[in-house]
Order: sequence, then C-alpha cells, then structure tokens
Amino acid sequence: MLDQATICAIATSPGMGAIATIRLSGETAIEIADVVFQSPNKKKKLADQKANTLHYGTISEGTEIIDEVVISLFRAPHSFTGEDIIEIGCHGSVYIQQRLLQVLIKHGARMARPGEFTQRAFLNGKMDLSQAEAVADLIFSSNASNHKIALKQMRGGFSKEISKLRGQLLHFIAMVELELDFSEEDVEFADRKQLISLTTEIEAVLSKLANSFKLGNVLKNGVPVAIVGETNVGKSTLLNALLKEEKAIVSDIHGTTRDVIEDVINIEGTAFRFFDTAGIRETTDQIENLGIERSYNKLEQAEIVLLVTDLTNPMSLISQRIDKIRERLHEQALIIVGNKADLAGRDKLSEMLAEISLGDQEDLVFISAKQQQNLENLIDLLKENANLQQAEGTDIIVSNIRHYEALMQAHQAVVRVIDGLNNGISGDFLAQDIRECLHYIGEITGEISNDEILGHIFKNFCIGK
Repeated sequence: MLDQATICAIATSPGMGAIATIRLSGETAIEIADVVFQSPNKKKKLADQKANTLHYGTISEGTEIIDEVVISLFRAPHSFTGEDIIEIGCHGSVYIQQRLLQVLIKHGARMARPGEFTQRAFLNGKMDLSQAEAVADLIFSSNASNHKIALKQMRGGFSKEISKLRGQLLHFIAMVELELDFSEEDVEFADRKQLISLTTEIEAVLSKLANSFKLGNVLKNGVPVAIVGETNVGKSTLLNALLKEEKAIVSDIHGTTRDVIEDVINIEGTAFRFFDTAGIRETTDQIENLGIERSYNKLEQAEIVLLVTDLTNPMSLISQRIDKIRERLHEQALIIVGNKADLAGRDKLSEMLAEISLGDQEDLVFISAKQQQNLENLIDLLKENANLQQAEGTDIIVSNIRHYEALMQAHQAVVRVIDGLNNGISGDFLAQDIRECLHYIGEITGEISNDEILGHIFKNFCIGK
C-alpha cells in the first residue's frame, strides 16, 4: 500500500508570504537535497549531519542561485512520516516556491497527493487512523471547542479507549475459538460470567462514545440556530446585527427572504451557525411557499430556535405564532425574541411577560435589532442554551461521522453478544458477533482498513499535509 517514492510539496498556505516551507519525505529525501543544497563553505553534506538539526545555505540549479534557505533535517524513524524528511524554509515568493519544487522534482522527487504525508505517517505506524483524521480536524479548526477536541484526539485519547476495548475482546474471542477447537470434549475456556460483565461494560462505553457525537458534531460544525417568525418581524435585521454586516436583504416588503441564509458567528470560542429563514405566513406565492417549507425543515435541524416576534403586533397574534412554532419543536431550546422593543412601550412588554408562560427549555428576551439594543442578553441566552459546559468534564467526544457510524455498528454487535450469552447460544455464533464488533472497532483506528477508506479520508486533506 505504501508508495516508496520520495514526495515533495509546499507545506505552508498557498500564495505569497514572508517565508514558506517545502517538505520532502522519502528514502532519497536527503540525497536529493544534497544535490541542490550548498553550505556557505560548500563542504557540508546533509547526509553526514545529525538528525533534528538546522542548516543554512543556498539552493541552486546549475549556476543559478534560487534562494537562501534554512534546511531542517529529520531522520527515520523519528519524524512525522517515519521516513527521512527535509523541510526547506525559503522566502515566500510564489516564484521561488515553484522553482524549488521544479528542482526537487527534476532530481527524483514527485509531487505529493493530498494528505500523503499524514497517510505515510499512518502506514508507517506513527499514528493510527483516528489520529490521522484529527490532524485534518486540527488544521481546519475554527474555534476553541473543535481545536480542543481535535488536539485531544490527535494525541491519542480516543485511540487509547478504543484500543483498550479491542484488546479485551481479542482475549475472549481467542478463548471462545479455542473452545470450538475442542467442541467434541465439551470444555469451556471463556468464563461466561466474566464475558457478560466485560461485554456489558463495553456496551456502556460504546453507547457513551456514540452518544457524545451529537455534542461533538455541534462543537465541530457550530451550534445550529434557526431564526424563524412571520414576515417583517426583523429576522434579517437581527441576523445582520449579530453578524455586524449586511448579509441579508432588509425591506418593508413582505416575503423578501425566500431562501435560507446561513452564516457562522464565533462567540467566545464557540461557533454558532445561524439560519435566517423565510417569513412564515399564508401565501399563494409558490416560490415563497417553498422557502417557508425550508424554514420548517431548518427549525427541525436546529439545536436552538430564535422565534422573532414583532412587539407592535397584537398580543393575540404573537401568542398564536408562539403556539404554532411550539407544535413543531421536539427537544430544541426555544428563545422567544420580542423585537422592536424601542417602539412597543413598557406596557406591551409587561403584557407579554404576563401572557406568555415559558416551558423548561424556553426563554424570553426583549431587543431592538434595528437599534442593536439588548443584543448582549440574547447572546448570553444563546451561550446558556448551547449546553457546551458539559464538554468541559468529558474526556472523549466523538466528532467524526465515520467514527460514529462504526461505533453504532460495533454497539449493535456487542448487544447481540450480550443477548446470546443470556440465551446460551453456541460458541460459533457468539464468536461471529464478537468478530463483527472487533471489525468495526478496528475500522476506527485502522487495524481494519482498505484503499477505498483511506482514499476517502485523505483526499480531503491539504496538499503538503
């Protein structure tokens, strides 16, 4: 599976900058670098130097000096990929970067594919597959929450838990299969009581890990927040106020927003993904009705629903709208946003406080989106309803959909093992279910993998990583 070619790529962000890094990895990495590198005294050979050292000099092609560089030298197996690695620190000119790549390719390297450096690290046993995936998550982390999850996973927290489960199951599958070899003698090597205890413990751990995916997905992709309400209550004005930019068109004309407008706001290290939806009303406009249907769909996908109401409307109309939205909710938190508080007057605010009875997962806040008044109280409610404080005390949070699917499959298999033990099924059926559980656990860390899975994972990486 491992291509032995020496690979190269730009490891820093594309484009011009002060400096750039070009990475070279493979059996001939040091040899190729020696052909083009010259130290100031023209006598130093990289092949003779110690690992984990820096070397100043120039890179040339014939008589043409391309750039003054600093080379970092890493030797196998103590490197990121487990191979010899040369990292060239050069000036950030796009021309210089491309010329250096051309020179390296001319002398025997080839361009790396997306994620190929990390893929080699996995194939060379420097990290398991879940850690390799965490590298990409760390690179693309956009807030403190998903940075923390990715870093913890990259350092092996998730892998250790999974490997521990797998090791325990491997011991018992060996005992069960040994029984099958002596089936005629009716012996029992695997203690059934111990196996029930172990599988019950494993079922609980797998269930806990799988259940953490809901939180992990929110932390990774942002807390989904749907902004809903009738037309012209100020939904788009609220979105613009939160974003501090004119993202959505604001107009007095009813039905201006006909599709879902989406954007992400980072609030104190946590991403909130807002959906400004079409105004909900009775209309014969076919296109607007499609937008309204999408509004209801986004409401169902949201963790938090902001129901924006116009405080200048009659209280009876506001109550009807709140009741109609409540009918569509399941477990979402509901924040009723009384907008246009600057126009409504104190009596209207008091009336709404008296009329609206709030449920367990409901809050009420008065704002003026247009005047940007009291938005800080709305933001505080968003943070409270995100329920992210539970992440602080959680050791492992699953945020990868592939891991979640494998955990669910493994959980189903181990439940069958428990049922089989309780019903006294034969060892061969028991072994089959244990093997299936082992298979899905192994898929997470890469003990069980194939080219198709690896190709799908690493194609989404940056070139150079």
